[in-house]
Amino acid sequence: MDTKSQTSFQEKALELLVADADKIARLIRVQMDHLTMPQCPLYEEVLDTQMFGLSREIDFAVKLGLIEREKGKGILDSLEKELSVLHDAYTDK
Repeated sequence: MDTKSQTSFQEKALELLVADADKIARLIRVQMDHLTMPQCPLYEEVLDTQMFGLSREIDFAVKLGLIEREKGKGILDSLEKELSVLHDAYTDK
């Protein structure tokens, strides 16, 4: 595979991972806007499933050499920070 194609695949992979992370972040923000109980079983189940799926996507992209492991870790870390803010907002309520 030539370097131009590799770069294109890497950019597309990162774009797709960031888009999926943004969807999860929107879910978190909706919860924050409504301050719905973060311990709600349905919310927890959906969020856990989404986060697990994203982590699997990131692992796959790393194995293919499309993104660096640290870049993927950064995507997950930013979502975990948003979750922490949600939890703090709810417990301070």
